[in-house]
Amino acid sequence: MNPIVSIIMGSTSDWKVMEKAATLLNDLEIPFEINALSAHRTPEKVEEFSKNAESRGIKIIIAAAGMAAHLPGVIAAGTNLPVIGVPINATLDGMDSLLAIVQMPPGIPVATVGINASLNAALLAVQILSLSNEEIAKKSKNYKENLKGKIEKANQDFAKIEFKFKTN
Repeated sequence: MNPIVSIIMGSTSDWKVMEKAATLLNDLEIPFEINALSAHRTPEKVEEFSKNAESRGIKIIIAAAGMAAHLPGVIAAGTNLPVIGVPINATLDGMDSLLAIVQMPPGIPVATVGINASLNAALLAVQILSLSNEEIAKKSKNYKENLKGKIEKANQDFAKIEFKFKTN
């Protein structure tokens, strides 16, 4: 089994956020890999990863970083693959990370999700993969259908809650 999605973190401390992305990909049976790379501490490794990801069969990269958050942009600069950036709330409520990832120069796009939103990053990766893979498209549609069921269940549970002035 060869990975088609790569989850990259700037630090092992990002794992508690990124685990949701890995769990979703695993649940949907999409092969992925997990690595820690640092744009500042291991720049040569980041460059090597970026240049070789496509030839290794990777289709999309989810890159997370906090604080200066250069990792997603540095990876995007070295590959033609789509890169999804996940800003990590390490300082300044994650706003520093969000702005660092979303403010890329022309020609080097990084799709960016919300702060600590690795689940949405994985879902976006799945939706992109769905464009060329019917099996993944079915899994993506099923996932969204299941979301409807969760809301319907929540409304059933809310209907059981009683308040004197509650009307539904």
